[in-house]
Amino acid sequence: MTSPLFQSLIADDMAEVDRVIRARLHSEVALVRQVSEYIIHSGGKRLRPALVLLAAGALDYRGGHHHEMAAVVEFIHTATLLHDDVVDSSELRRGRDTANALFGNAASVLVGDFLYSRAFQMMVGVHNMRVMEVLSEATNIIAEGEVLQLMNCNDPDIDEAAYLRVIRYKTAKLFEAAGRLGAIVQHAPAEIEDALGHYGMHLGTAFQIVDDILDYSGSTETIGKNVGDDLAEGKPTLPLLFAMKHASTEQAEVIRQSILEGDASHFQEILGIVRDSGALEHARRQAEAEAETAREALKSLPDSQYKTALLELATFAVTREF
Repeated sequence: MTSPLFQSLIADDMAEVDRVIRARLHSEVALVRQVSEYIIHSGGKRLRPALVLLAAGALDYRGGHHHEMAAVVEFIHTATLLHDDVVDSSELRRGRDTANALFGNAASVLVGDFLYSRAFQMMVGVHNMRVMEVLSEATNIIAEGEVLQLMNCNDPDIDEAAYLRVIRYKTAKLFEAAGRLGAIVQHAPAEIEDALGHYGMHLGTAFQIVDDILDYSGSTETIGKNVGDDLAEGKPTLPLLFAMKHASTEQAEVIRQSILEGDASHFQEILGIVRDSGALEHARRQAEAEAETAREALKSLPDSQYKTALLELATFAVTREF
């Protein structure tokens, strides 16, 4: 990460979250431990647990439940990654082989189930029904988002609204939940919880749009996955949708057929079309607008280093290169 404030501010808390994660990963089943530890410790950005910690800090929380909640959010996120990579037949994530590539699809799906169930065990432990409500809703909506994305694959006729709906469900919902959890552990009023939830939702949307931009502007070494994977999976992401509307008829047809067939063999040609059409600039403006909406949501929070770090995190989400 390239953001020293939000890193340094929660460094001690994040070390405690890592301790909780290691302890909660314990299982008598060796393969469960092996797969869980491989994916958890594979170098992710940990933005979702960081959001829990920063939100709690912004409200001057002094207890320890935010560490457990941050670990829960990371477990839920990791479970979705395990399942995602199986569905997408992905072979590279965070610059390493995916768990399914190493251990097989069956092990990845089942260990994902273990992480989901362990997360729910941990939720129960804080004895707060609002925690259960927020996280059970989030996991359900994330699952719906996965199905929506599956339905949209190989469909070049979806519009930007359908694309954004998938992002709100599949990615932004867990960011929203993370923001809410920081408020819930402090027993903050509903308007503060909503503010942090809205911040998280728009932050997560910006983050995912940038992820989709990086598939056409980054490199495998930088972003940690194979560039062109989205096209090979037939995913009609925002850069492709914009390019199809603004390129020539012949160029739009190349993109359309590639989405229909999940065919990345024309990736270099499509990369040129996407860049020449202004699609990446359009998508980045969308991401920046989401980040600005996220920052606006924090106006009701008192000034603090943690609030400043949350504002910085919104900037990081749209300026990152990995």
